[in-house]
Parts: sequence; C-alpha cells; structure tokens
Amino acid sequence: MAEAGKWALITGATGGLGQAFAVSLAERGYGLILTARHAEALREMAATLGSRYGVEVVVEAADLADPAAPSALKQVLDTRGCVVDVLVANAGYGLHGRFVSHARGDELGMVDVNVRALTELAHLFGSDMAARGGGHILLVASTAAFQPIPGYAVYAASKAYVLAFGHALHRELARRKVVVTVTCPGPTETPFWNRAGHRLNRMAAAVMMTPDAVVEPSLKALFAGRASVVPGPVNRLITLSTRLFPRSLLALGASYFMRNQN
Repeated sequence: MAEAGKWALITGATGGLGQAFAVSLAERGYGLILTARHAEALREMAATLGSRYGVEVVVEAADLADPAAPSALKQVLDTRGCVVDVLVANAGYGLHGRFVSHARGDELGMVDVNVRALTELAHLFGSDMAARGGGHILLVASTAAFQPIPGYAVYAASKAYVLAFGHALHRELARRKVVVTVTCPGPTETPFWNRAGHRLNRMAAAVMMTPDAVVEPSLKALFAGRASVVPGPVNRLITLSTRLFPRSLLALGASYFMRNQN
C-alpha cells in the first residue's frame, strides 16, 4: 500500500538495519527522513533511494549521543514542515567485553543513545502523533532484552528497558491510535559486531539473520498493530526458553553463546 505524502523518520539509517528499513518504507511510498552521524553516507543513500523509488528523501546528520540532538532534530523537521507518521528508532550500539574494562564514558554513551535518545524521540514525536490521533513508532530492541548477558551487560540492560518501555507505550497510546511496536532481532548481519569488537563464535553465527529478514516481519508487526515481534523462528524459541530458567542460569548460558570466537 503506497503512503505518498507521509514521512518516515529512521535513526541509525546508515547501518545494515537502517538501510533495510529505509528501502522497505520507500517501497511502501513513504518519504524518508534519514539521520545518523555521517552526513556523506546519508547523502549517498538519499540519492540512491530517491532515484530508485521516486520518493522525497531528507537528510539530517545527528549524533544521538549528544543530549541536545533529539530536540534539535525535531526543531529542524518542524521548520521544514515534515510531519513524521512513522518513527523507526533504530540507532543504538553495543560494546563487547567486561564492564569494568571499558571507559566509563563509552558505557554511558551507550545508555545515552540506546535509552535516553530513544526515550526522548518517542516523547517528541509520539506527543505529536497522539495530538493528531494517529501514528506508528517502531522501537528496535534485541533478543538480548530477555536475559542478562555477561560481556554485554549495559547493552542487554538497555534493550530490556526498550522492551518494557515499548510495551507500556503500546498500551498507553492505543486510545490515541498511535501504534508502538518493539522488534527484538537476534544476531543480524550488520556493522554492529565490528563496532562492538566482537568476533561471533559458531553458535551465534549459525543463527545470524539478514537485515531484510528482520525488517519485513518488524514492519508487518508494526502496521498490524502488534506490541512486539521476535523475527525468526530460532530467535522466538530462544526468547520463549528464557521464561523457564532462573536469571543466574540464563547469564551462564549467554556467556557461552556470546563469547568471542577462539
């Protein structure tokens, strides 16, 4: 179904999932607002998507680790007259390794992007959607949200926040006809792993999904009005199994599953 005249804002747009979300929403006819840290990569994406799909593409470079970035982005879009109908809060990153081995600022930066910026964007654009009486918000979490993960302590905790936050918003905003959906992908072929400094072992690599295989069920769940989705049958089985075991055992299992390749 074409959605000409409507805008979709995608954060973290130059990553694997961000690009796939942009393509899928362009195919649906949405105008695109792409934001990430690197302006040149965004401009290249915009030229390709605009030419291929015949949609308008707006580029706004922003570093969401900066506390001022979400409100500045909102102000720029308001000035341009871009009314966001779909928000895909995809920006986020992880760091692999022991919590105390990383610089404090790096760990807190993860919280800034994965939690604070996502929360502020949901408030800024969700408030507008609620006032208009409609809209869609997709929050990108992870299967890491379902369990503690040694080696990804802050990342997993940040995604647990996103999952709980999104489910609460789904209920709160339903009467305003604003759909909030949380997607929880497992390991996916994106630049995430290089930035995290993680070489996946064979167990984790065996369940790796492509960005397209994550994006399509995520958007289908969003437009169907579902509260959450776990793309991929293996990932769904893994997340269901987390209900059966104590957190201490889940943490032990996750430490083996997510350890570096030897």
